[in-house]
Amino acid sequence: MAKSKREYFWMECSECGQRNYRTEVNTMGGVPKMELNKYCKHQRKRTKHKLRKK
Repeated sequence: MAKSKREYFWMECSECGQRNYRTEVNTMGGVPKMELNKYCKHQRKRTKHKLRKK
């Protein structure tokens, strides 16, 4: 049975720089480059969010 290594990362808004969401990501093969369109409560619109480690 394979063991997976999961870590918590923050999703940071690319426009204002606020870290709005926390997600758990599998880091077995390295940290993935992930960009998602999420709602930013500071900008009050949907913006691109990137993975950032705190």
